[in-house]
Amino acid sequence: MIQTSQWPVPKDSIRYVVPASIISLLSEHPLTRDLYPLAFGHYRRATGHHMHRENHRDNLLIYCTDGRAFLNVKGVPYTLEAGDLLLLPAGASHRYTTDPDNPWTIHWVHYTGPLSNEFHKYMGFDDSTPVRHLGRQPRLLVDFNGLLSVRQTGFRAQGLIHAANRLRQLLAAIPISIDETSHERKSELDTINNYMHEHLDKRITLEQLADLAGLSPTHFATRYKEQTGTSPIQHFLHLKVERACQMLDTTNLSFAEISHRLGYDDAYYFSRLFKKVMGQSPRDYRHTPRH
Repeated sequence: MIQTSQWPVPKDSIRYVVPASIISLLSEHPLTRDLYPLAFGHYRRATGHHMHRENHRDNLLIYCTDGRAFLNVKGVPYTLEAGDLLLLPAGASHRYTTDPDNPWTIHWVHYTGPLSNEFHKYMGFDDSTPVRHLGRQPRLLVDFNGLLSVRQTGFRAQGLIHAANRLRQLLAAIPISIDETSHERKSELDTINNYMHEHLDKRITLEQLADLAGLSPTHFATRYKEQTGTSPIQHFLHLKVERACQMLDTTNLSFAEISHRLGYDDAYYFSRLFKKVMGQSPRDYRHTPRH
């Protein structure tokens, strides 16, 4: 049985519960069995909304877009506010209640499947991090509303198979939406990346980029990787290889000339770097049909 709250849903809110027969189908269908929704909805200014679950059997993702709620997960208190994303995984005892003076507005989805835990790690959640702050994310709202588009289809299997794959899309996009860096650090990252794009014809060192950021090379490299998931020099190389691919696709320039235009006098050396990134030589890349 799905553990949704029994909060009485007013006209301007939505609770959609997937029937048991469809859940059984989703749990076995090859396109959905790894991850599928059980219920989802949108509560607008949910006055009086509360829940207490000691034995939570599925996973619940809640995105708060307005108001506030008070939460306790495995004995640890939290306050959830607009822009916060909350994950309550299966097995996590919890209780929450909306602020009576400023009730929360939320999009939510209950789901399960063997890939759930992998998605939780991918989204950056762990036992000590049930809440992440996203701020206002229109893309995430589009994905939540995509789930709700299955309403009024008469519980058709095709519609709910589509919803299950919209759920996968929603979870996979969350790391793109999460941005916990300050405006100053985002501006710094933009400056560094713009500098890279403007100097693809040069060879840039880690020290040069660190000087641009006003940091030591070690500190800069660590911070850049924390923010982007890759090292600055690796990213710069990938930009060069990306540009080389464009030139191979759109010009008749030799790879030696392309290498020279990208700051490499030794075309053989750049060819080896290209192959390491692309998995094939520049010659093979140019002559591989891609229509």
